[in-house]
Amino acid sequence: MEQEKTLPRENKMGVMDENKLLITMALPLIISMLVQACYNIVDSVFVAMISEDALTAVSLAFPIQTIMIALGVGTGVGINATLSKALGEKNFTKANKAAANGVFLAMCSFFVSILIGLFVARPFYMVQVSENLQIVNDGVTYLRICCCFSLGIYVEITFERLMQGTGRTIYSMFTQLAGAITNIILDPLMIFGIGPFPEMGVAGAAAATVIGQWVAGILGIILNAKKNPEIQVHLKEIFRPDPKIIGHIYAVGIPSIIMSAIGSVMTFGMDLILVGFTTTAVAVFGAYFKLQSFFFMPVFGMNNALVPIIAYNYGARKKARVIKTIKLGIRYAMCFMLVGMLLFELFPQVLLGMFSPSEDMLAIGIPALRKIAVHFPVAAVCIILITTLQALGKAMFSMLVSIGRQLVVLLPAAYILAKVGGLHVVWWSFPIAEAMSLALCTSFFLHVKRTIIDPLDHPVTADLQEVADRESVQC
Repeated sequence: MEQEKTLPRENKMGVMDENKLLITMALPLIISMLVQACYNIVDSVFVAMISEDALTAVSLAFPIQTIMIALGVGTGVGINATLSKALGEKNFTKANKAAANGVFLAMCSFFVSILIGLFVARPFYMVQVSENLQIVNDGVTYLRICCCFSLGIYVEITFERLMQGTGRTIYSMFTQLAGAITNIILDPLMIFGIGPFPEMGVAGAAAATVIGQWVAGILGIILNAKKNPEIQVHLKEIFRPDPKIIGHIYAVGIPSIIMSAIGSVMTFGMDLILVGFTTTAVAVFGAYFKLQSFFFMPVFGMNNALVPIIAYNYGARKKARVIKTIKLGIRYAMCFMLVGMLLFELFPQVLLGMFSPSEDMLAIGIPALRKIAVHFPVAAVCIILITTLQALGKAMFSMLVSIGRQLVVLLPAAYILAKVGGLHVVWWSFPIAEAMSLALCTSFFLHVKRTIIDPLDHPVTADLQEVADRESVQC
């Protein structure tokens, strides 16, 4: 009996009912992602009340903002991986160094953002809408404020990842909620000049956003200090960068940054295609991206829960649990995306109504939302399969799918459709690209199932382990 007491209990990821496990782990992350979706949409809703040109200016800033988030999140993934590994090894010195170097890299990312704001913002807008100086001036103002005061978002992301690295995901929800509430309160006050605030227009929207990010970042620092005892971030260590630790962080983080940045390239390319028709089409595209986040973000939140569950049970050689978790993930993702598709198909005018649309915007936007939404259920399956590939160590496959979908198929298809059929057929490029993505995801998944998942039924041998290690290095 005494011996039994000393035996370590297996982690819940290996024993808890798969459905209950997925729900309990995913729910805080889903809430966090929905809060992030609020972040994404609130500026646009209030900015649209100024004018359609103002909405277009903010929409055109999205690719640059995506790059900033890619830098923060990608680096955060690397920090998380390095930190978690160190904690697993009980190497607390290395864990603290990973945290300190993560903060240092956040400051470096902030410096890059300042350079983008000062030297890239205006050329970025001039390339797209040089004939409309109002959009250019509003956009440059918005982007420069978001870039030059962006330290808050990098601090927020970094300290959220530190909490996630120790399993305290609930506090990430608190920081994001604080930032979102701050943003929502300040947006109308600073945009329209309510109470003691001056009327700042688009600049007010940007200021509200960065203040919300700073609030979230400061709260993240406080929560780490008070609620995350495994990690100690010392000020002097932040300014002593360790090249080896930074190398570990970016070994994991750079592929994630690239995958996120691909979306920025796609958005920029689509903006260039759409602005050739009318700036209203760009506003529609921007509105779509904000709206779809309410359905994609919960799926991404669930993905963050899927990865450790699949990875843990893969390591424990529990094939049945791996397969069941994947099936559950597809089922829940399909539910989210079917709801989204139905809302887009049945009530596009209601959804677009949040952005104070003109008649032209409704004329373009209603059929656009209905055509794009066709791909939502297919996207649900693709997202889960991509997540599975990442969880099983095949991140390269995931990156190939992302590149293939957005750069090889979507943008060329959109360009060709624009030339052949005009604006109203451009939107079919999204379902076309998603069909390709499904074919590629399925092909990669079947390969992984045959070579990695199915062998879990067999005992490990030295030869099998050697093959698995070799494949892991190659992929």
